[in-house]
Amino acid sequence: MGLLDHCITPNWPAPAHVKALQTTRLGGVSAAPYDTLNLGLHVGDDPARVNRNRQSLAPFMPSEPVWLEQVHGTAVANADAAACRVVADACIARQRGSVCVVMTADCLPVLLCDEAGTVVGAVHAGWKGLAAGVIEATVGAMDIAPQKLLAWLGPAIGPEAFEVGAEVRDAFVAHQPQAAEAFLPRPLGDGRGEGEKYHADIFLLARQRLYMLGIERIHGGNYCTFHQRDKFFSYRRDGVTGRMGTFIWLA
Repeated sequence: MGLLDHCITPNWPAPAHVKALQTTRLGGVSAAPYDTLNLGLHVGDDPARVNRNRQSLAPFMPSEPVWLEQVHGTAVANADAAACRVVADACIARQRGSVCVVMTADCLPVLLCDEAGTVVGAVHAGWKGLAAGVIEATVGAMDIAPQKLLAWLGPAIGPEAFEVGAEVRDAFVAHQPQAAEAFLPRPLGDGRGEGEKYHADIFLLARQRLYMLGIERIHGGNYCTFHQRDKFFSYRRDGVTGRMGTFIWLA
């Protein structure tokens, strides 16, 4: 099997010249616990192996992706002008050949494009960035009427595995009361009084934010990083692990 056989091509009705690629944990050279296609230089893996993994993707892309230093914030980089290692949690591009990428291992990657294929974006939406408005910031930077945008939700931790505290629920509900629908109370099993816990549906939370903006054409959201161990890295499951990449560009 070739490298592309291990990757996911987003299934969404984007224009033909909008290209996107989602890597998995398969097809690279990194050793355990980063096995095998780890793209993150910040997780303790051998940098030489990470760079070999990144280089293995080069034949399938028009240029070096703009690798971000992600901090769970709302800053949006411009791949047409930015250098690598810019501190941001989202990236947009309007020029052909500029490659946006975000890295994840449970957080939700979101891809965006307009129906005419004039601008694309990639978003790293962990719960902190999602609650703080990283999707809204990215849509604002794209400067396109939201009704003309399409979205694809990549692999993330599923609702059965994503346990959070009340402070996470409160952060979302304060912004959007209907976010309460995305949190299922979890019984306190041992009675130690550690506080109320919930199972959170990060896919639903992202869809709610997108709908609120006026984006209704939303696809994907059907891969769980936590439970699909053979296919994806998961920080919540493994602690020390690699990172997948979610790429988008205009050809």
